[in-house]
Amino acid sequence: MKQMIKSIVAGSLLVVSSSLLAGDASEVLDNFFKGLKTFTSDFEQVIENSQLSTVEVSGGQLWISRPGKFRWDYTKPFIQEIVSDGNKIWIYDADLEQVTVKTVSSTLGNTPAVLLSDDKPLSDTFTIQSLGETAGLSWVELLPKDSDAGFTSIKLAFKDKNLSEMMLLDNLGQITQLRFSSIKRNPFVDASRFQFKAPPGADIFDTSSSE
Repeated sequence: MKQMIKSIVAGSLLVVSSSLLAGDASEVLDNFFKGLKTFTSDFEQVIENSQLSTVEVSGGQLWISRPGKFRWDYTKPFIQEIVSDGNKIWIYDADLEQVTVKTVSSTLGNTPAVLLSDDKPLSDTFTIQSLGETAGLSWVELLPKDSDAGFTSIKLAFKDKNLSEMMLLDNLGQITQLRFSSIKRNPFVDASRFQFKAPPGADIFDTSSSE
């Protein structure tokens, strides 16, 4: 299955100040999440292997409705839809004509969606620290407290209280970077955006009942 959206850790690629304290990191996050109900954006995703060679470039649009609902639509170079109604998550791969259904609890913790759609404090699952500013962006690093998280570090970049980039380093050394554009904060998003109907003829693999 083609890769779901992940956030990146590019510690070796960023030159940042270490002058900020953990309290500053919490303030940066609070400024973004305070009052956040919905969030929409275009995105570009770049995946690099452990040798920093680009292995995939993709893009599309995302919609978030907190708590728990999200939709990530990849439109290039392949079509893939990732939709959650807060309980289940549907992953549709157009090339394979295949839909995979999972419970959110079994999937969400390993994706960037948890950072944007979940309304639980990030400090419950991450150790948070500031990385300072570089190129006009305020960087915050999240270190998972769960050793089975599937990634070692996440970095978030904010500009003018808006999320600009997300970067994730997984346990195999692969880096995934998301760059956001055309951001809208708290726009109206119809609830039907988070409902999924499988296209005719698609194979459906539903594991949600056994998880």
